[in-house]
Amino acid sequence: MDHAMHHHTGTAPGATWSMAIRATLHCLLGCAVGEILGMVIGTALLWSNVPTMALAIGLAFVFGYSFTLFAVVRAGVSLKAAVKIALAADTVSIAVMELVDNAIIALTPGAMDAHLSEGLFWYALLGGFAVAFLVTTPVNKWMIGRGKGHAVVHAHH
Repeated sequence: MDHAMHHHTGTAPGATWSMAIRATLHCLLGCAVGEILGMVIGTALLWSNVPTMALAIGLAFVFGYSFTLFAVVRAGVSLKAAVKIALAADTVSIAVMELVDNAIIALTPGAMDAHLSEGLFWYALLGGFAVAFLVTTPVNKWMIGRGKGHAVVHAHH
């Protein structure tokens, strides 16, 4: 990672598209693991759409935060400080990603009622993640450029 952001001048010069893409891929991985797990659990338990989506979104946040949390703790930061860092680093990114992804799924005809074994389910989910990635990357670049989001994590590498 480019560590030009370690200047503590209140701004984070040098936020690149590469940094933003890596931050967004990190977020996407956590969101995808949590969301897919939530969909699988909700579907297996025969839950309706609303509780299944709530579980999937909740798990997307849990996994998104936990990936950052484990990395920061592994770098020697206390658990309490690591939780604050993960919340600061990932909240906006995960929220944007989940909002866009779930809007795509909700707006795709039939996707909310598709089963895990159907292509429509996976096309809507993966398409939603692709669009969410494209929308979230510039958000992450903007945040990193202002010393926010994943810029907070880089200070602890």
